[in-house]
Parts: sequence; C-alpha cells; structure tokens
Amino acid sequence: MSISSRMAGFGHYVPDRRVANEELEQHLGLDTGWIERRTGIRERRWAAPDETLTDMAMKAGEMALQDAGVPHNSVALVILATSTPDHLLPPSAPLLAHKLGLENCGGIDLAGACSGFLYALVLADGFVKNFRKPVLVVAANILSRRVSMEERNTAILFADAAGSVLLAPSNDPHAGLRGSALMSDGGNYGLISIPAGETRMTMRDGKAVFTQAVRMMLRCATDALEQAKLTASDVNRFFPHQANARIIDTVCDQLHLPASIAARSIGVFGNSSAATIPLSLSLASKSQPFQSGERLLLSAAGAGMLAGAAVWEIGDG
Repeated sequence: MSISSRMAGFGHYVPDRRVANEELEQHLGLDTGWIERRTGIRERRWAAPDETLTDMAMKAGEMALQDAGVPHNSVALVILATSTPDHLLPPSAPLLAHKLGLENCGGIDLAGACSGFLYALVLADGFVKNFRKPVLVVAANILSRRVSMEERNTAILFADAAGSVLLAPSNDPHAGLRGSALMSDGGNYGLISIPAGETRMTMRDGKAVFTQAVRMMLRCATDALEQAKLTASDVNRFFPHQANARIIDTVCDQLHLPASIAARSIGVFGNSSAATIPLSLSLASKSQPFQSGERLLLSAAGAGMLAGAAVWEIGDG
C-alpha cells in the first residue's frame, strides 16, 4: 500500500513582549507610520532575556504533539530549522527532543535561513514515507538578539517565534506533498548575513533582497505547481514566508493568486525567518481548520540565497 504523509498537528509559540512600531520609529528617528508603509508590520514579538531557543521550540512542538494526539514515543525524528540555536555545538534538536520527552527519536538541526522550514518539511515527508513513522518539524528563531538597533533594515523587520508541524503516515494516496522545488543562488550569498565570529545580522542591499526573493519564490512556486500537475487556480490557500507585505503582494500578483487567499501574520508577528510559515499554518488551523481536499501552496526565499516551495493537499486523516 502506498504511504503518504499528512499534517497531523500544528503548534506555535510567540513571546509575550510586543514591540510596536512607535518604539522603533522613535529610536531610529523615523516618521510615524514609516515602518508599516514599507513592510506591513505593525508590531512584532521579542523574547524575554531568560527565554532560550529550545524553550520556544518546545512550546510550539508540544502544541503540535497534543493537536496530533500521537504518543510521544511514536515520534521517530525531530528536525529543528533555526538560524539561532542555543549553541553552535552541540546541535539544539537533541535538547529539544529531551525537553519534549521524546525518548525514542533522532534529532537534527537544519540551517536553511528563511527557507529552512520548507527544506525540513520536504526531508520529513521523505522520512515518513520511507520509515512510516511520525516526524516533528519545528522552526524557531530569536532574531531580536541578532539585529543591531542602529541598522534600520534589520531592526524594523525581525522578530522571535516558533512554529511546528507533526507529520504522520497516511494511507490517502492523494494527500500530502504533491510537488516541491528547492533552489539556491550562492551568487547573492552576502546579501543577508551574520559574519563568522560576530553576533549581528546585516542586510547589504534591501532592494536586491526584494528582487531576488520575489524571483526565487516565483520560480520555486511555479516549479512545484508544475510537478504537482496543478495551476495557481487550483490553490485554495497560499502560505508565503512573511518577509515583507510588499513581497507577498508582488508574488501573489505575478502568480495570479487572489491576495485574499494569502496568509498574513506579518502585521502582528513580524518576520521570524523560518518560523513564519509554520506559525501561519498553526494560526490558520485554529481560526479556519483545514478541510480534506484543500490544496496549499507554501513558498519562501531568504538568506543564502535559498528558496523553496511545496504544494500540499490536505487528506482525510
């Protein structure tokens, strides 16, 4: 019997501290309303000083496990997509698995920047199909500790959050990953970076980042739809990386997707890199539960430059 994977559970966590635009606009000497006009962001969440990356990831992961209703000892693998691990070495995924009480699973960190969740999702789907065991995918970042409050391009955008999806085996041959595309462009490697030995993120050319992100998200989304033998008109909901509202609008326009089907969590949660898509998925699952047969398009691009897209069909369970 053919095995596919299904999104069995969703989870998310955001810190309590809300940082409104007014606070940053005053600090940076910007006109009132400037940040929202440029980015679509009204506020973002920043972690408390005593919060760790694995603390946040644990809360999102536990929500997904509870939502899925699977026994903890059935989870075979944890993939943690992050750019801000607790330590450079050892990886954070084993600690996350321990905090979640997952005693019979492997754990690995994945550094894919803003596209990290999609890379993790594609790899997790393959694992579920091959080994017929659940995989917990968590994406989490604490980017507030990696931005310079004097650099406008990064200070206004980045936020802290965690999102999680539990993938489980399914007997529905039409469900799960219908198409995917992954892409890298090392020629633009230095556009967004945290140099080795340093702690602060820099964005070298915001216009170039915008142009390349749109190009790569479009290319990956188009390729994933083609692989799935679908068109944009077949998509029920679009979950783009929440980098900038203008990027989302441009991608929707060029893919001929109605703007109304695009998830938009950026306004109140900002850009948490790899965490934005699973955060949006979890929020959507709570406010408007997914229905069997719905087709989701996920697409992201970011530092590296790395990009990815996936077409996912919701199954019967």
